[in-house]
Amino acid sequence: MSKLTHFNEQGRAKMVDVSDKSVTVRTAIAKSSIIVNKIIHSQISEGTNKKGDVFAVAQVAAIMAAKNTSTIIPMCHPIPLTGVDVQFEWLIDEVTSHYEVLIQAVVKTKGVTGVEMEALTAASAAALTIYDMCKAAGKDMVIGQTMLLKKSGGKNGDFERTDA
Repeated sequence: MSKLTHFNEQGRAKMVDVSDKSVTVRTAIAKSSIIVNKIIHSQISEGTNKKGDVFAVAQVAAIMAAKNTSTIIPMCHPIPLTGVDVQFEWLIDEVTSHYEVLIQAVVKTKGVTGVEMEALTAASAAALTIYDMCKAAGKDMVIGQTMLLKKSGGKNGDFERTDA
C-alpha cells in the first residue's frame, strides 16, 4: 500500500511539504455550466438583470475564488497566481428551450504546486454567482458537472480529458 501524502505519522491530516519540488510553469483549465430558463437567458443577454452585469460579476467572483482557494480547501497551498481567465459561452437550443452557460476557467502560476483546485474553484464560483445573480427570475437553474479539462507542469506530467 502506498503511503498517503496528506497524513502524518499519527494518522492526522497535514499539508504536504512541497519545498523540494521544482518550480515550473503550471496551468489548469476547468469547466462548469449552468442551465437557465428563457427569462434568465434574456436578462443576461440584454443586460437587464436587476443586480447588474451577470457575467462581469461572475468573472470577478471566479478570479477572487481562484485567488482564495487555499482559504476554503483545507490542504491547498496558498499559491501566487500569475493569471486567471474566465470565459462564458452560450449553448442554446430554441426548439427544446435549453439555455446553458458554459464556463471555462484557465489558471496559471510559476511555482512548486499545481493550480487544478484553483481552476475548479473558479469555475464553480462563476456558476454559483450566476445562480445568485439570477435567482429572482427563477430558482430552477441547474449547475452542471464541474471538471478538470487539462493541466500541465509538475512532476506528475500533463493531463487532458478526452471525454468532455
